[in-house]
Amino acid sequence: MSALTRRRLILGTAGFGAAGLVGGCEPGAPQLRPNPYGLSDWLTFAGQRLLLARQPLAREFGPEAISAVFPTINTTDPDDPAYRRSKALGFSDWRLPVTGLVERPGAFSLAELKAMPARTQITLHSCEQGWSAIGQWTGVPLSLVLAAVGMRPEARYVVIRSVDGWWDSYDLFDALHPQTILAYGMNGSDLPVAHGAPVRLRVERQLGYKSLKYLASIEAVDRVDGIGHGRGSLVAGLGFSWYAGI
Repeated sequence: MSALTRRRLILGTAGFGAAGLVGGCEPGAPQLRPNPYGLSDWLTFAGQRLLLARQPLAREFGPEAISAVFPTINTTDPDDPAYRRSKALGFSDWRLPVTGLVERPGAFSLAELKAMPARTQITLHSCEQGWSAIGQWTGVPLSLVLAAVGMRPEARYVVIRSVDGWWDSYDLFDALHPQTILAYGMNGSDLPVAHGAPVRLRVERQLGYKSLKYLASIEAVDRVDGIGHGRGSLVAGLGFSWYAGI
């Protein structure tokens, strides 16, 4: 683990442990949902962070456990002109901008991401809609991409946006976890369009809606309470919990 990753993980643990909880205790944190849901969010977040303080990995499976069918839901082929042009070119012109509180803002091509150290993991995807499936994902850890651009010390969150208009944010405790990857492969092949090609996010310790498809940009920020409705993500603004730990 790089020095940057260790340092930022320590900051994340200190800022989001039992004392510094989501919803006002931490400056710039997402706003809680109205009670009683806000209280539930607070307790869930606190319990998860205490249990996961040592940053354990989510369970990984053998190849024999890979699901024969992995459902595709919501957007399965973005109706976006730029995306369709890029898809027709095999995503050779695709770039992922990484900006915000970083020393060296840049835009990574698919080839550049694939040239970075990769991680392959077979994990359970738990969907908030009531189904689950096991898939194999290959990609570059988000922590390596953030290290490459030099995340500044004041950065506390990572905001990720997708081609189809979704966005979400992640504190550094989860953003820098080894299993949080930018996946470009699934089940031994290139990531299919229906599952988010060319690159999707995998956040293995949270529900499926946190693993955004069709990534369009990454931004390091110091607070998220001023973005959108102040709840930390598009779906949280619609009534879901910002932190969806499992």
